[in-house]
Amino acid sequence: MISKPLIKATFKQNLIVMLIIIAALMLYLPIIISMYNPNMQDSLNEVLELFPQQFLAALGFTAARHDLLGFVATYFYGFLILLLPMIFTITAANRTIASHVDKGSMAYLLSTPTKRSKIAITQALYLLVSISLIIGLVTVVGICVSQMLYPGELDIMGFIMLNLGALLLHYALTGLSFFASCTFNDSKNSLMLGAGLPVAFLLLQMLSDVGESTEFLKYFTIYTLFDPEKITSGEGYIISFLIMGIIAICLYFAGIMAFKKRDLPL
Repeated sequence: MISKPLIKATFKQNLIVMLIIIAALMLYLPIIISMYNPNMQDSLNEVLELFPQQFLAALGFTAARHDLLGFVATYFYGFLILLLPMIFTITAANRTIASHVDKGSMAYLLSTPTKRSKIAITQALYLLVSISLIIGLVTVVGICVSQMLYPGELDIMGFIMLNLGALLLHYALTGLSFFASCTFNDSKNSLMLGAGLPVAFLLLQMLSDVGESTEFLKYFTIYTLFDPEKITSGEGYIISFLIMGIIAICLYFAGIMAFKKRDLPL
């Protein structure tokens, strides 16, 4: 059902971007974990009070729990886990279909016995596997570093669920970017939708956290479905997980069908 040469080529094409994003995540996560000190929480709060509170709220720095899980959820999963993988998925998704059509290499792919559906499914699988590898690595490294520095203090199951939520969110975002890549014939229009909407959603989420006057904006962004505070508290996140999964399935399916049926300028 998939083209092994194509998926290998796609991995190679996006390897540098993927490694840069992984390196950035692996740099920030251990640093943030190492900053945790329950005895110094009051001092950290005093430092944060020096910054504009609206700015901190926009970055998701509004901790509700003071244990290790709550600390990491605030300072890593409040913003960094949203931004960095999104950069990779936007770039990779555009390269899966739209970039090939734009550059003319899609004509070569379709000149082989490979069907359109096989190409689309292969590229969709690449996106799902690659983002799973990134979030999976974050999960493993986060648990290992926490156990090394603070043995027994991390709620491992809560941390896994936190990463599962982030993974489902990025499944939905890659689904959106993949759908855009399958729908448009050039990278410019593909990125306008596939990159424009995720970035707009993130900005709306940041604005919605600033204060009560902008809180209504949370109803216009998919990032609202990923709520680290609810996940770490263990309440009210299952429905959000299901919605993100359904969104991802629908967008990937719609993208594959759109690519199968539309006319290509070959």
